Amino acid sequence: MENFFENNPQNETNENAENVNFESRIDLQPLQDGLAQIRQEIAKVIVGQNKMIDQLLVAVLANGHVLLEGVPGVAKTISAKLLARTLSLDFSRIQFTPDLMPSDIIGTSVFDLSKSTFEFKKGPIFSNFVLIDEINRAPAKTQAALFEVMEERQITADGTTYVLEKPFLVIATQNPIEQEGTYRLPEAQLDRFLFKINIDYPNLEEEIHILNKENELKNEDKLAAIATILSKTNIADFQHLVKQIIIEPHLIEYIAKIVSNTRENAFLYLGASPRASIAILNAAKGFASIKGRDFVTPDDIKEAAIPVLQHRVVVTPEREMEGVNSTEIIKQIIDTVEIPR
Repeated sequence: MENFFENNPQNETNENAENVNFESRIDLQPLQDGLAQIRQEIAKVIVGQNKMIDQLLVAVLANGHVLLEGVPGVAKTISAKLLARTLSLDFSRIQFTPDLMPSDIIGTSVFDLSKSTFEFKKGPIFSNFVLIDEINRAPAKTQAALFEVMEERQITADGTTYVLEKPFLVIATQNPIEQEGTYRLPEAQLDRFLFKINIDYPNLEEEIHILNKENELKNEDKLAAIATILSKTNIADFQHLVKQIIIEPHLIEYIAKIVSNTRENAFLYLGASPRASIAILNAAKGFASIKGRDFVTPDDIKEAAIPVLQHRVVVTPEREMEGVNSTEIIKQIIDTVEIPR
């Protein structure tokens, strides 16, 4: 295959690459139209947060789970519910609490007196789109119930394996400020999330817009006017389409170098695993597709790297005490790795 970047001198910078006219080898127009409609529907309720919405859409396209982190009241839960409303998927919500048991999530066997046998009653995790609210409020044994289902899209109970219907997407929320009554998520579980998305406060203009919208709604339901845009078939087709996005060998090497650098960085106690490399690859293809391109650029990789890596690496205690966080270190790593031309 021809190397797009080496054979196009105009593309010596990523900015120029975005402006080149090309004939797409993959028909991304239906995907573009569908995502545009979803954005319009979500914008009926959510003000701003365009970056977060795009990241959620990429997660759907890349068939990955998302961890939404932010202080209370910044629209974490409502954003997930809005996205679910625009997709024709089975939806369930699980409120995590300290007394929640694994069987409350995956289900349990109940004795059927009429048949004199045990029958497995499926839990709320058996759905296409699962919203887990305040995921860090459940203890370790409950967190462990999510390991298999998030990675393998299946559940094993009483020696029987149940394969979940595709697509299967988990969006979890957590509050990073409140520590009382919460449990730190195991590294193995954090690694199963494609993205960790940090949601910030709105600016003054957005805050005024939010208040005006709320005032106009009166007693109307915020979700009532949200239309369903994509079916299960649409989503499966788009996920297959995104897999076909072209990425050049030197960009695959670029991803590997970024991830490898996290393992060698003196400021990091724990680096990223090969699962992170695969996540960046899939997410970069997703970012390329929502921009209407059938090929990945270094900018797509950069855009994917921070939300993919920031929850998978662990900062050394010394640097953490100095106030250095994983996002800053990842940005430094990205800046030091040479961009392929």
